[in-house]
Amino acid sequence: MLKIQDLKNNFSQYRPFFTFLLKFLLFYVVFTFVYKMYLNQYDIAKNEVDSFTEAVANQTEKLMGVFVENTKSFRHEFEPSIKIFYNDKYVARVIEGCNAISVMILFAAFIFAFSTQWKKTGLYIVFGIILIHILNIIRIALLSFALYYYPQYEEILHGTIFPLFIYGVVFLLWILWVTKFSGYAKRNS
Repeated sequence: MLKIQDLKNNFSQYRPFFTFLLKFLLFYVVFTFVYKMYLNQYDIAKNEVDSFTEAVANQTEKLMGVFVENTKSFRHEFEPSIKIFYNDKYVARVIEGCNAISVMILFAAFIFAFSTQWKKTGLYIVFGIILIHILNIIRIALLSFALYYYPQYEEILHGTIFPLFIYGVVFLLWILWVTKFSGYAKRNS
């Protein structure tokens, strides 16, 4: 039977883990709730697209337009999404899940959970979110071009290669934070 002292010793021994877990869950739950409240402003039954997703689609169209002519984006008539056209061909649609906000919240929650200094943590989160946003726009543009030229590879491109790209960058940002910037590795070594 476990004794109170054993529980205290276990908690004390694993305190950094429990602190990390509590901070991560608190940040993740709060910001996910805030994001869901933001999304609730839009009526998906009327095919309304949230403004951030719309901005991502428009920025993707502009990025594609830097390299080629004849790129357009339009609201989808039958669903809450933005259609991307290249050379008058409908190549991709940008839905709420494509805007990377969920990835940004996950990234920021991890960074916050390993935080030691507010200013450094805040700056790293802002830098990381901006980088994720830019890379996400590049990802959608490249995916749109790839789907134009290689539509037969849609499943592997959309389902494997491009998610691996964005999550790989997030993972590298996490590793960089823990090993170089957070101070956590030095404090606990």
